[in-house]
Amino acid sequence: MTPYASRTGTRRNLDALRAAGWHLLVSARGVLRHEGLPYALDNGAWTAFQRGEPFDVKAFEKAVSWGAHAADWLVLPDIVAGGLKSLKMSMQWAPRLIGLCPLLLAVQDGIKPDDVRSVLGSDIGLAVGGSTEWKESSCKMWGHLARETGCHLHVLRVNTARRIAICAHAGADSFDGTSATRFVKTLRPLDNARRQLSMFGRG
Repeated sequence: MTPYASRTGTRRNLDALRAAGWHLLVSARGVLRHEGLPYALDNGAWTAFQRGEPFDVKAFEKAVSWGAHAADWLVLPDIVAGGLKSLKMSMQWAPRLIGLCPLLLAVQDGIKPDDVRSVLGSDIGLAVGGSTEWKESSCKMWGHLARETGCHLHVLRVNTARRIAICAHAGADSFDGTSATRFVKTLRPLDNARRQLSMFGRG
């Protein structure tokens, strides 16, 4: 599994992430810099959700212009825990972004495999989001769908060895979190967990 840490400008943390082979997740609502590391682009919806704000279209479009061309992948705009309303929003954006880089569709509470199966493949993969309980309980289901459709499977907001295990057993290709960014001492145990458990996944 490829690990992603939320973007940081702290040199010590960046050096540790680089040495461990981690990538960065750059948010549209954050500083648009990748610090020389491979990176993916997040759409900023989580920040908007935490602040009780609407999705920031201008910030997202700026981030796409800045870095989509070199990103590992880009999360389509979504609504945290927004169910089918979130899916509708994501699919409205997809035609405008397809071809820039691989896209990930964030599945949220209430979305079912039949709702998204037809759009998945090499161009559009899955990002498992939503509430923590729903994400953890549905991860294995999304793993089955990812294998069925041959798409990339990413799991959002993974900050413990237990959640890394959930990702691995679901066959996730990648995951992201903030813990290794904020507290460099957590990097080693998290990285050890993902290396040991990657044998269960697809990457």
